[in-house]
Amino acid sequence: MADRPRPSFVLLSAAILIAALLLVPVGFVVTVVAQTGWDTLAPLVFRPRVGELLLNTVLLVLLGVPACVVVGVAGAWLVERSDLPGRRVWGVLLAAPLAVPAFVSSYAWVDFIPSIGGLGGGLLISVLAYAPLVYLPALAALRGLDPAHEDAARSLGLAPWAVFLRVVLPQLRLAIWGGGLVVGLHLLAEYGAFALIRFDTFTTAIIVQFQSTFAGPAANALGIVLTLLCLVLLVIEGGTRGTRRYARVGSGAPLAPTRTRLGWTVVPVVCGILVYLAAAVGVPLARIGYWLTFGDPWGQRAMPQAIGTTLALALAGAIVVVVLAMPTAWISVRYAGRAARILEGAGYLASSLPSIIIALALVTVTIRLVPSLYQTAVTVLVAYVIMFMPRALVSLRSGIAQAPPGLEDAARTLGVAPFAARARVTLPLIAPSVFAGAALVALGIANELTATLLLAPNGTRTLATEFWSASSSVAYSSAAPYALLLIAASVPAVAILFAQARRGSRVAPA
Repeated sequence: MADRPRPSFVLLSAAILIAALLLVPVGFVVTVVAQTGWDTLAPLVFRPRVGELLLNTVLLVLLGVPACVVVGVAGAWLVERSDLPGRRVWGVLLAAPLAVPAFVSSYAWVDFIPSIGGLGGGLLISVLAYAPLVYLPALAALRGLDPAHEDAARSLGLAPWAVFLRVVLPQLRLAIWGGGLVVGLHLLAEYGAFALIRFDTFTTAIIVQFQSTFAGPAANALGIVLTLLCLVLLVIEGGTRGTRRYARVGSGAPLAPTRTRLGWTVVPVVCGILVYLAAAVGVPLARIGYWLTFGDPWGQRAMPQAIGTTLALALAGAIVVVVLAMPTAWISVRYAGRAARILEGAGYLASSLPSIIIALALVTVTIRLVPSLYQTAVTVLVAYVIMFMPRALVSLRSGIAQAPPGLEDAARTLGVAPFAARARVTLPLIAPSVFAGAALVALGIANELTATLLLAPNGTRTLATEFWSASSSVAYSSAAPYALLLIAASVPAVAILFAQARRGSRVAPA
């Protein structure tokens, strides 16, 4: 039996160092908990309030992630495998909710229905904001599937629903679990969207605790429980991802897929899509438009600085995160195994922590070890790396999985050095996934709030911080232009993601 291939020393060392950086906030929480002692923490962990938060958070994930998967996969299937009228237009519109930040959606719905809240409100905002995170990878995967498999199943007499369940759905596993994992991590770490609708989760409670006691034992106890919830998600995703290979050489015959006829169901289907889009995009735009008619919302002096700072941070952060994610993504695909999953899991685990814990960990580390980096752009970028690494990992992992290693081997047999072979052969193949990952990261950075407030140099203003300052003070007219600019700034990133999904790589399971 041939020896299992191993990553180079440089590649493995880089991935280990990056994992160590990502685990700084986790180490911070563990250290604080250890210093606090179990005798102090036990009463804080085993109390009714924690049980209530645990129930809210678990129900949010257990119901929110499947709901996002159903909406995302259904939308992708309707666009790619049905005779839905106006498929191209619907395909674009179904990606549009990703341009509306979750806390902007909450702002609009609270203004529209002030009584909204609780688990129902949390699930509504979650599905409206995060279903596109499943829709886009599912759309790309469907475009990459060889329709010959589905045609063969139909020729054997399988009904359309059976073809979907037995042939199509198993081949969407990578997209579903990747997108579902990102959605789950977002739900665990989201603060602004749930705070506005008064729905308590571990994250909202942690931030309230930190605001009242800065770094009290109660907040750290909640942080440990939240970290354990993330570990559960990672174990489930890692155990069900499977080891199937999705790469093949060549794009295959350019066969058009056979589209399922919707028949009389086309009317309720279109109505359902319209209701979803009205709730996800229509309500936010309508409420923002309403508040823009009051006063002089565009005359705020901080606006030019907020726009420039947001764009600069989003661009720099996207580049840094994608570059640092590449070694881990490469190892997780080309050298899959327990060690690879541990390195990859470090990114997911760290990003599940609320941004305020990540920020406070970096504040503590920089003050004690590197005071010169305290409240600098470097620290802000490190926080973005920790928070948004999963967005890049999911995209890069999918792209690398679809790039045949045999092409690199062929290049090396012709005398091309390994690094040069990857740069000249593999990099062009995964470039769309690189841009998609960068777009996802830039989108997250543009909407990031808490860490930027705590870590950025004094006087730093972004669109998100200015929006939150106004909306939390119920100054809806002042918040409206920042909400609109946040949506506008998100549009290019969403366009890149949609273009990548529409491009779709022609792949089939090996």
